Amino acid sequence: MFIHLGGDTVVRSTDVIAIIDNHMESSKITKEFLDQRSGEQLLIRISKEETKSYVIMHDRVYCSPISSLTLKRRANFVSSLESR
Repeated sequence: MFIHLGGDTVVRSTDVIAIIDNHMESSKITKEFLDQRSGEQLLIRISKEETKSYVIMHDRVYCSPISSLTLKRRANFVSSLESR
């Protein structure tokens, strides 16, 4: 199944490693991780709206304008559909 991250971006739910809240950016380790991805051009901004969460994939990180809680709910919904 797929998860809509905002804008025109949809990803496979099985490819999502983690969804982190924007407030986690204040962590030194998280900031270094995001800075490294940005330098490698693997940090992808979905829209011009404020980034509310980061969706970590194997090969890139998406900056989503949708809250991590909403994305988690969508992922759980997709998970429940897959288990039927």
